[in-house]
Amino acid sequence: MVEGVHFRRADGPLEDVGHKALAVNLSDLAAMGARPGWFVCALAAPSLDAAEVRALARGMARLARRFRVDLVGGNVSRARELSLTVTAFGELTGRAPLLRSGGRPGDLLYVSGTLGGARLGLLSLTGRLGAGRSVRAERRQRRPEPRVRLGRLAAAHASAAIDLSDGLTRDLGHLLAASRVGAELEADRIPVDPEVVRAFGRTGRALRTALVGGEDYELLLAVPPARAGGFERACARAGERVTRIGRLRRGRELRVLDALGRLGPPPGGGFEHFGGRGRGR
Repeated sequence: MVEGVHFRRADGPLEDVGHKALAVNLSDLAAMGARPGWFVCALAAPSLDAAEVRALARGMARLARRFRVDLVGGNVSRARELSLTVTAFGELTGRAPLLRSGGRPGDLLYVSGTLGGARLGLLSLTGRLGAGRSVRAERRQRRPEPRVRLGRLAAAHASAAIDLSDGLTRDLGHLLAASRVGAELEADRIPVDPEVVRAFGRTGRALRTALVGGEDYELLLAVPPARAGGFERACARAGERVTRIGRLRRGRELRVLDALGRLGPPPGGGFEHFGGRGRGR
């Protein structure tokens, strides 16, 4: 989490930065079906301001207590800008990890929660939303919720998984490349965040925001058809919201089906660290 790239101090309290630095790492563990156990943190800053350090620590500590994760070490260094670097470790307790490479043709694609809220929050924080602000979406952008419980549940059902940091279509592309398959997404099944619908209506812009927005940190899961019913029932019992949005197929192409079943190309976009299409920071 680097100041000026991943966050601005004007966007909110430093507690949010501490929360997000740990949350995005717990999200990676969730995508592999792991139970978080401990983490290390490297802090770099222009000066060692005690109040700022306490604020960053509070944000991490609240999340760490929820998931019973221990801080076991780290480093402090002087730097030109503030940054937090977290490495989180987890345990699989006898299970094989969920990987991007496990998907097979015919597997059903599920996504947790709703999509596009974090991108809307970024537009709101940077004054580009236009008609006003979305406080709820801003909070979602600053304080993502790692789907640790769902990841543990999915490990017994899914064949492949990835968390959505760079946008649905881009991260799905990573899973497709690793699994050497293609996919079809059903546009009318994409769970667009209600705040995005309120901001843009049920329009192409709302759908695009959900498809390429990034930083939602929901889980994208490939589930074999024979396990799909059991997976859906287990999610319902656990109170985990998942939506079936498509399936994997033979070939290497990603296609999007509209409400009438017509094929169209996926929208371009998504976050690239060195691609010149960042989050607008």
